[in-house]
Amino acid sequence: MDPVSNAEILCKQYRKRPSDAVAQSSRPLGDDKDDHLNFHVGDYLTSRYIILQKMGEGTFGRVLECMDVESHEIVAIKVVRSTEKYREDAMIEIGHLQTIGRNDKSGSRGCVQMRRWFDYRNHICIVFEKLGPSLYDFLQNNGFQPFSIECVRDFGRQLLESLAYMHELGLIHTDLKPENILLVSSEFNQTVGSKNTSEHCNMKKVPKSNKIKLIDFGSTTYDKECSFSVVSTRHYRAPEVILGSGWSYPCDIWSVACILVELCSGKVLFQTHENLEHLAMMERVFGPIPSYLVRRLKGKGLKYFKHERRLVWPDRYTSRESIRAVDRMPILSDLLENYADSSSRSLLDLLERMFSFDPVHRITAKEALQHSFFKQVDH
Repeated sequence: MDPVSNAEILCKQYRKRPSDAVAQSSRPLGDDKDDHLNFHVGDYLTSRYIILQKMGEGTFGRVLECMDVESHEIVAIKVVRSTEKYREDAMIEIGHLQTIGRNDKSGSRGCVQMRRWFDYRNHICIVFEKLGPSLYDFLQNNGFQPFSIECVRDFGRQLLESLAYMHELGLIHTDLKPENILLVSSEFNQTVGSKNTSEHCNMKKVPKSNKIKLIDFGSTTYDKECSFSVVSTRHYRAPEVILGSGWSYPCDIWSVACILVELCSGKVLFQTHENLEHLAMMERVFGPIPSYLVRRLKGKGLKYFKHERRLVWPDRYTSRESIRAVDRMPILSDLLENYADSSSRSLLDLLERMFSFDPVHRITAKEALQHSFFKQVDH
């Protein structure tokens, strides 16, 4: 049975027997060994929300699709683990969501909207509008076939608009990645995609709407709060974060650039899990890290460079596999080979500005929105 139809039946049962529904909502389920809330489909979170299905799970907790019996709206509820650390992190995220929502009453700034929050059996629960799949999930379900230049332009514009808004509020997201960018709608069309190895054409899904929203503000921080800690998911991490030279708003811009390349190519740009290899990959794609930036380094960042301020690559611990991985890295222009027209030239110029090693010279979100790539009209 469709979750919505099932929810409508449950809603009718709830309206007929509200006292039973409330009793059911207080049934002791307890937590599992990792402090996640145990639940069953059809259970209630308070007397207001009926659980329809689990949508996802992460280190923070679980996301459940629920029916709001008061509004009949389908919502997504982030149910945080009952561990104190995750409860504290959730309250910080709620504070950021309230700031974002308070300054965007219409919800037009492209950040997911929090409906409300509550504490349920020691689990912080955050109620969000229900959205579609993440850009990562959409890519994966498409066999990692790249998005069209029109989609990349639309996604990039919206993402930068959301970032410009957050940066105006003094907030740095710090965990931008395709998993944290959701399509508003799950609907798509089918079209003919690329040829596979047997010369047969793959079918490709194309979103009916390119509208997206940014999610997951659990790692969001105010500027200057802790600018020397390690932030961002590895593949989208800016060089200044790796080198411990201090980060601010520009680290978000670097992440966006990595995302745009991934949407264009269908592949993660920096597929690595180690700092030195990551820096070597960056130099392979963009050229050497400027010596004046190396001169300014202190502490841990210095160990990656020789006295002449060149990267220590490869060092005596580097595996042959790692050397090959770096040698296989294409230069930036080759990453856009799918788009052999004026769009690729303007996108390349934008990416070069976003991928500046020097965060001071990296283009801002507001400046990027004025770039010619976003001024072009798709035909």
